[in-house]
Parts: sequence; C-alpha cells; structure tokens
Amino acid sequence: MDDFRIALSLLTMIPLAPREANISARALAYYPLVGLIIGLVLAAANFLLRLFFPDLVAAALLIALWAALTGALHLDGFTDACDGLFAATTRERRLEILRDVHLGAFGAVGLALQLITKVAAVASVHSFAPIVLAPVVGRWAMVYAAAYPLARRDGMAVRFSAGLTRRELLVATGFAALAAAICGAFGLAGLVGAFAVTTVIARFAVARLGGLTGDIYGMVCESVEVAVLLVGVAAIR
Repeated sequence: MDDFRIALSLLTMIPLAPREANISARALAYYPLVGLIIGLVLAAANFLLRLFFPDLVAAALLIALWAALTGALHLDGFTDACDGLFAATTRERRLEILRDVHLGAFGAVGLALQLITKVAAVASVHSFAPIVLAPVVGRWAMVYAAAYPLARRDGMAVRFSAGLTRRELLVATGFAALAAAICGAFGLAGLVGAFAVTTVIARFAVARLGGLTGDIYGMVCESVEVAVLLVGVAAIR
C-alpha cells in the first residue's frame, strides 16, 4: 500500500507527501494503476463537459484538467527534452540544456504541437476507452523506459530507476496489458504502439545523450498518451 501511495503522490497532485520524497523503484509497479485512476477521472469529466460544451471546447477544458491533475509534470519534461534532444550541439551541451529551466524554441514548438494534437484527438474521439487507456499506457511506458541506460549519475532518473527489477516491470506490464485487453483490439493496438514509440524515443535519447534522463521519461509519457489517443481516433471514433 505504501508503494501505491508513493506512486499516487508523485504522479498526481494528491498531496500525500512532497513529490521529491516519493521516488521509489518499487512504486513503479503501480504507475499504470495510478494512470487508470487518472483516466477514469478524465473520462467522467469528459462526459460531463460534453453535456454543456461543444466537442472542441470540452476537449480543451479536459486537457487543462489533465495537466492540472498531474501538475504538468510530464509536459515540463517533454518541453525540456525537446530542447535538449533536437539541439544541434554536443552531448555535453545537450545535457546542460536539459538542466536549464528556460523554455527554448524546440520546447515551445513541441509543447504547442503536443497540446494541439491532444485537444484535436480528444475532440475527435467519441469513446471513453482512449481517454482511460492513454494515461495507463503512458505511465507503463515510463516503467519500460526506466530499463534503458541513464545519461548521467545524478538527478531524478537515477532515483527513479535505482533498484528496478523484473518484478516491477512485470507487474506494471500486467496492469497495462489487462487494461488494454479490456479495450479490445484498439487497446492491444495502443499497447503495441506505445512499445514502439517508447523504443524509438529511448534509442534516440541513447544516441544523442548516451542514455535517458527524467525529462526523457516525461517525453515518453506524453508521446505515448498522444499515440494512444490517435490510435483511438483511427480505430473507434
């Protein structure tokens, strides 16, 4: 129960404890379960919002709620990762950029495209399944990404992945696979797509940085969420 509480307090704005004190490899097993809670809240909110607003407005409000529920934790990592990964410079300089709190051009463009795509996808899908599944698989993807090498020996990613074993990966995969199976063919396609997206991002980060960082985990989560939503638009809109 403590591991689940740790996962919930890190990945959401539920104030169980300070975020920086809640990084544990054992808690990674419950990340998809936390994603399921987020997804169910979002699905309920989506239903209510569409009772009162047009689809596009409801989708924009839902994405705002999505960011608020998670404290924009992964969006922040996504923007930093865009700045660091796509800069035409050395590995050392890219790692410095990842530590920089200022938003660069790649981060700004990436954030805009990410949010626009997310809003458009949510507005276009008329099933609760993609909205529920996206946070589940997005958080599973971070657990899978934690098995890749690290770019440096300090930072959140080190604490995040230290002590990670097959148990955490298998439990997290079990939760994600069960949620995907309940969603049928779409869910399985979404899980496969998430695996592919995560693998591409992780290998690109290894090539550019020598490994992954906490910001890359955020990029993985956000990118996988969008990928699952887009699969939902294509499959069951």
